[in-house]
Amino acid sequence: MTLVGKKFPNLNVTATDKTGQNQTINILEEAQKNNKKVILFWYPKDFTFVCPTELYAFEAAVAAFEKRNTIVIGASCDTPEVHFAWLNTPKNQGGIQGVSYKLIADSNRNLASTLGILDITNETYNEETGVVTVEGDNVTYRATYLIDEEGTVFHEGVNHMPVGRNVSEFLRLIDAYAHVQENGEVCPANWQEGDTAMTANRDGVAEYLAAHVN
Repeated sequence: MTLVGKKFPNLNVTATDKTGQNQTINILEEAQKNNKKVILFWYPKDFTFVCPTELYAFEAAVAAFEKRNTIVIGASCDTPEVHFAWLNTPKNQGGIQGVSYKLIADSNRNLASTLGILDITNETYNEETGVVTVEGDNVTYRATYLIDEEGTVFHEGVNHMPVGRNVSEFLRLIDAYAHVQENGEVCPANWQEGDTAMTANRDGVAEYLAAHVN
């Protein structure tokens, strides 16, 4: 079930950063109280393979997100202690030393379950023992949420485990949404900051197509 157009779930979660100081945060409140957009990106596991490349890619773009009034937050189902260990492991040992933004430690999987992004298949219930077993790692896919200043989700996307994300696309989506917020126009396919947008009516689309589509 998509969350686009709806408020992000109002749940408290534990987060940590490179200082190792744990804190309780609420993504909905982060957006609303700070009057900022939020990009929340989930990844499967600390100390794995594609994941550190993504965390460093988001770190490299932190200033670009901040320029767009957007907070970067990472998330997985690891514990705060594992996050802290990874945050203090050098690059040449597969770590993410230097990453500055908060990482949610959803080790009880409350938020990931609510979002429906866990890798769980073939759930089986044994009536004799009362035990439920599942296939899959019970960790998250590479899910990404863009949330506006009112806490409303305006983009969500989910990649399978082996496929890393393109951070520049999220910057483009934020630019496009901000243009809509500020100007009341809609943004056509492949729109980039500075491009012509469209008036959302029959004349607007006709004018745009005549000028820009061969």
